[in-house]
Amino acid sequence: MRVLAAMSGGVDSAVAAARARDAGHDVTGVHLALARNPQTFRTGARGCCTLEDSRDARRAADVIGIPFYVWDMAEEFHDSVVDDFVNEYAAGRTPNPCLRCNEKIKFAAVLDRAVALGFDAVVTGHHARLGADGLLRRSVDLAKDQSYVLAVLTRAQLDRAIFPLGDSTKERVRAEAAERGLAVADKPDSHDICFIADGDTRGFLESRLGSAPGDIVDGRTGERLGAHNGAYGFTVGQRKGLDLRVPAADGRPRYVLSITPVTNTVTVGPREDLEVDVVTADRPIWHGVDTRVDCEVQLRAHGEVVPASVSVASDALVATLQSPARGVAAGQAIVAYQPDPEGDIVLGSATITAGSRVSSHA
Repeated sequence: MRVLAAMSGGVDSAVAAARARDAGHDVTGVHLALARNPQTFRTGARGCCTLEDSRDARRAADVIGIPFYVWDMAEEFHDSVVDDFVNEYAAGRTPNPCLRCNEKIKFAAVLDRAVALGFDAVVTGHHARLGADGLLRRSVDLAKDQSYVLAVLTRAQLDRAIFPLGDSTKERVRAEAAERGLAVADKPDSHDICFIADGDTRGFLESRLGSAPGDIVDGRTGERLGAHNGAYGFTVGQRKGLDLRVPAADGRPRYVLSITPVTNTVTVGPREDLEVDVVTADRPIWHGVDTRVDCEVQLRAHGEVVPASVSVASDALVATLQSPARGVAAGQAIVAYQPDPEGDIVLGSATITAGSRVSSHA
């Protein structure tokens, strides 16, 4: 099979490409140039998609012995990921740019181009499993599992995806890279948002959305507790950086409960007021057989799973949680999993629109 290996410049994608070649595939490596101005993306190990990453990817392809190219996807990335990120925060939601990149770039724009060029599939270094049954499952390395950010993929996209690392721990991947003589064996994992060079998300948003002063208010009393320069600088569940001028009467910390762009208001309150037991979401992508199922749901990329009853329609998903969850933010994904001894199966995902509390729990 002729496959395209997306090589980010890290250890995972390098080993994934090497395993694909060992499996007998005709592999071509490609690095995605995602920055309009590469100097504005990070250098060093903190981010991904850096200039160093491009060079590391090319060296890895040389060691593996596969052709290598760089594809300029900067415009597509800016339109589908960066602009989406800014627009979502402006609307009071909390987006996941890595999830959007998988959905719109790696498994849409890149896959479309690959198929047009005669490739049969795209190989990536994601830690997730996709077996012969076509079911997307968690990685054996639960600490590194990335099935959550892949749950937005459609059946057609999954049918043209290969994830060679799902049956290995990250420790084993690094050891294999060293055995293969890949210089990226000890390269630190990327983290943070690749297109925010200094890691200052609030500053990045303010540079694009401008200063927009507003009030921070108490969710129970409506009392004005402080001010902010832009509601887009906050996310549900946030505790730090609130700069409240009126301390709580009981001395307890307060958290962001909601963001209301229409009034430019940030509402805060005690931790227990974050609890929700019903989550609604739109744009569902569903692989399950049944449209009403008892399962487990994950509400953030590295969040805990919660038992739930999920109902799915063509344009909406509703999850009733068996125990309340905190910090449920509109714009994040809800991913439903079916527990399975061979690896929890992804049933589907949707974009969270709201969380509510309709019952009390002991």
